[in-house]
Amino acid sequence: MALLRAAVPIFLAMVAGMAGSLVVTSVLGKHDTVTLAAFAVVSSVLSTASAAVQGALRGLGPFVAPFRDEPAAAVPVVRDARWLSLATGVLGALAVLCVPLLAGAGGVPGEVVREMGALPWFLAGYVLIFASTGGASTILVALGRNRDVLWPTLVFAIGLSGLTAALVPALGLTGVGVAWVVSGAAAALVAASLLRRALGRPIGQARPRPREIVKLAKVSIPLAGTVLVKFGVLGVVTFAASTTSTRDTAAHAVLSTLTGLIMLASLSVAQAAVPDVARAPDAAGARRAQRGAALLAVTGTLVVAGLLLGLGENVLVLFSDDLAVRERAFGLLPLMLLSAVLDAAQAVQGTGLTALKRSAASLLYFVIGYGPLVVAAVPVARTWGIDGLWTAMALANGLLVVLQGTGFHRHSAKVGAGAEVTQGRSGGDTRPGRR
Repeated sequence: MALLRAAVPIFLAMVAGMAGSLVVTSVLGKHDTVTLAAFAVVSSVLSTASAAVQGALRGLGPFVAPFRDEPAAAVPVVRDARWLSLATGVLGALAVLCVPLLAGAGGVPGEVVREMGALPWFLAGYVLIFASTGGASTILVALGRNRDVLWPTLVFAIGLSGLTAALVPALGLTGVGVAWVVSGAAAALVAASLLRRALGRPIGQARPRPREIVKLAKVSIPLAGTVLVKFGVLGVVTFAASTTSTRDTAAHAVLSTLTGLIMLASLSVAQAAVPDVARAPDAAGARRAQRGAALLAVTGTLVVAGLLLGLGENVLVLFSDDLAVRERAFGLLPLMLLSAVLDAAQAVQGTGLTALKRSAASLLYFVIGYGPLVVAAVPVARTWGIDGLWTAMALANGLLVVLQGTGFHRHSAKVGAGAEVTQGRSGGDTRPGRR
């Protein structure tokens, strides 16, 4: 129950963030088709860049969790995290700024590229603002302040929704850019205030500590790489689906959207479990925490899957007015749900590896698990359609469950071992589990 209580605020924060983005899409869709198309192109890169930056920031959890009982002592780590997050934020911002150039070279219609206007600059600014928080949400979770995570996201979602609705009719995409930056800045201020209160002292400024930042990077950068691998592979799968019929392409888009909604439960549980795994004194404790997280994540996913199967047509009608698309999506729903359950299980195992500071191993497993899917996606789509694609994704996720689970079991065996050796040699009372 403790893990469930810890996961609920994170889940609600994810839902709030998704709701804000949906409002933006809805407002732009009613404003102008070209404007919506331009936003879709820019936001696709923004989503990838933001996910990579956020992935890197989530690697901070295991470094902060040991200071839960003395949060003020975590301030040096928080300062190091700021330097790392700003570095990753600059890379993400540069990627967003390059969207018009890449879109033009990639054959995106000229009117769509011109419609982007200043939006890439605004959204690049937002990425830098987000990075400036230094992973505040991850740090708050690591310190056991999960409820505080909800407030910055609510401020952002409400501000983004309200400002977009007010500014888009007059300013178009520029209004979206202004809304994103203003809302992001307000959320960053709230996050900074909550973080200072959680730490019990001002964070202040300090010179960068290269060695400590490198230690953070060894966990955070592979985690960002994992996010990029997954986004890249799913992009290839979407391209492969587009080589089939229009109906099947639309059905694939609906199923992909539902998968994203289903994954919110497992991702929130996985994040909430990081401090428990990171603070475990021994292998048994780490594995016990991980089993509890995996059970809760899979249970939550199964509950949502059951609701989707039960509601069926009533849910799908929210995503498409085309009866043929809905029927195709409904026929593939069981296969999609199987893939989602396996994805939920592997996500928890992968996050557990991050808690053990072994995110590089998780990145390797992703390359092994998703590599064949990249190669096979287009041939499978041409031979077996999206039925074959979703089967292939389920198999890839199943392979990842095995790889991530085996990897966690192997690496968790080392938890507390170093402290026990030290204690045996010195006879002192060292504290196991501190890394």
